Amino acid sequence: MPPVPTSPAQLHNIKAQLDLILLALEALTGIGSEAMVQAADTLQLSGMGDRVSLWRLRQANPLRKGQGGRKKLDVEEAKALVLLICYLAQQHQTRIRSAVGLLEQLTSQGRPPHEAAVLGDYLDGFCNLFQDRMDDQSQESLSMEHLSNLALKLLIDLLFYGGSGGARRLWVALIDRSAPS
Repeated sequence: MPPVPTSPAQLHNIKAQLDLILLALEALTGIGSEAMVQAADTLQLSGMGDRVSLWRLRQANPLRKGQGGRKKLDVEEAKALVLLICYLAQQHQTRIRSAVGLLEQLTSQGRPPHEAAVLGDYLDGFCNLFQDRMDDQSQESLSMEHLSNLALKLLIDLLFYGGSGGARRLWVALIDRSAPS
């Protein structure tokens, strides 16, 4: 993997990005924490052996509701989440490809994504999960249009994270997006 983030601000942003990518996977595939824990067991990733441990890692996202009990995310845990995301994206690659294909088709026809049931369900699911789990301040800063655009961007990103070299791609994207401007 590329170099690790060096500043607390970079790790802060990486925590949010990882949780949002997992949120996108949940919304598209319907997987929950049990499936994530099973995948972590399959990959022999430490620190995610049960739903509570996984929840604590995801609570490291600074956008999440609930200030109490947040666990700081270290570099090894971030790497483990990257591997978990890429594994799950690979496992659900057919569904991801289908959804991205529909998105491309509708976009080329000038039609809104929600006209396809799969994409409409995904967008609704992502927006609902975001509203349920993220704090009010995070929600106030995003309009529904921005939230839908974020969901669609994450959907397209999942296509690449589930492919060959996905973990490297995701890690580089995390570093690039969290680099100070």
